[in-house]
Amino acid sequence: MRITRVKVNIHMLSRMESPMNLKVHGQGVFIFNTAGPCVINFLNINGARVLAAEFTTTSVVAVTTMRLIDPDNTLGLSTLPGAYYWFSVDAQNQLLYAGVGEARLETAIYKFKLPADQKALLESIVMVDAHVTPIKLLKDPVTSKVALRIREMDEITMEHIAKGVYMPLANLSATSQKLYRCIAGKQFQLNDRDFPDFAKAIQRSIVTPGLWCHEKLKDKANEFSKDKPNLAETYLRITLGQNNGESPGIPYVMEIWPAGHYSPIHSHAAADAIIRVLHGSIHVKLFPFLCASTDGVEPFSSAHFKKDERTWISPTLNQVHQLKNVTNDVCVTIQCYMYEDNDKAHYDYFDYLDENGEEQQYEPDSDMGFVEFKDLIRKEWAQRPRWSCFS
Repeated sequence: MRITRVKVNIHMLSRMESPMNLKVHGQGVFIFNTAGPCVINFLNINGARVLAAEFTTTSVVAVTTMRLIDPDNTLGLSTLPGAYYWFSVDAQNQLLYAGVGEARLETAIYKFKLPADQKALLESIVMVDAHVTPIKLLKDPVTSKVALRIREMDEITMEHIAKGVYMPLANLSATSQKLYRCIAGKQFQLNDRDFPDFAKAIQRSIVTPGLWCHEKLKDKANEFSKDKPNLAETYLRITLGQNNGESPGIPYVMEIWPAGHYSPIHSHAAADAIIRVLHGSIHVKLFPFLCASTDGVEPFSSAHFKKDERTWISPTLNQVHQLKNVTNDVCVTIQCYMYEDNDKAHYDYFDYLDENGEEQQYEPDSDMGFVEFKDLIRKEWAQRPRWSCFS
């Protein structure tokens, strides 16, 4: 890192309609969109600028009485559609970060650590102001990578916390914890006493022409691209319960992923979500934002989840992903979604990228209700020939 003294370019210091108050003095993440180069101003209680973050097409530079230059920063505003930006202030650790897309270390393009004697300067920041489109102002700064796998508190060790291996359940929002509790029980299983061969029966239905899963998947080959049918880009949605207006579609969905099948890259409407693997395993790629472009944007992370492992989605993290079954066996997951209480404008769609890289809307639907589906698959299973390889 290097520091150079400079006067701030005054003509770049424009304002939003009104400043936004930080929830905690000296810390937070400002997430925003902009049509071009901009300056994000961080102000003290008197409205005087303490810190500015300059975003240009080639770089990000923070400014106090000096320009705080990150020599590793080679990127600025993105030319890709769908890109948005964030800037994090952390007075306790004297750290500044900036990035593109989701506010997390994996998407950071700028980092600067100020000397310890600058802590009081950062703590004097109480407001943010800029001529940009604000998206969200988060209470906590970006400090470390977030774990993707959730564990109950009695499964978490001190080493897990120190290494950030798992996301403690208690760290999730109240909404996510509610969703988690609804699907985390030991009796919440695909293969139960009532139908111990449920997974095998689903696999047979998938691979056998004429059976329901096989035929339904063929019918859905055009679901995500009207002009380019793609059987591999299909999965089945078996819903539990009714749409109660608190989620994009019906909140509890059992999703069936045949071997080699995958979803389009898609976002989750700023809802909370919990995903649990009920059978098999699923591979997940995470993206910084939904990019409607043939060039696309590279994933910043990927993970493989096995039976009974759980992952999470929040309104600002893990929102854009692609799921794929990379095994030779069927994968079954349970996905559950819910908007947080302060979300007053519920969005009824998942946005996704079609085969041409164009952004489309998908209204979460139901291929069949769970009770009806289980009865149907049970009947198919009972009618299998004695010589069937699935017996």
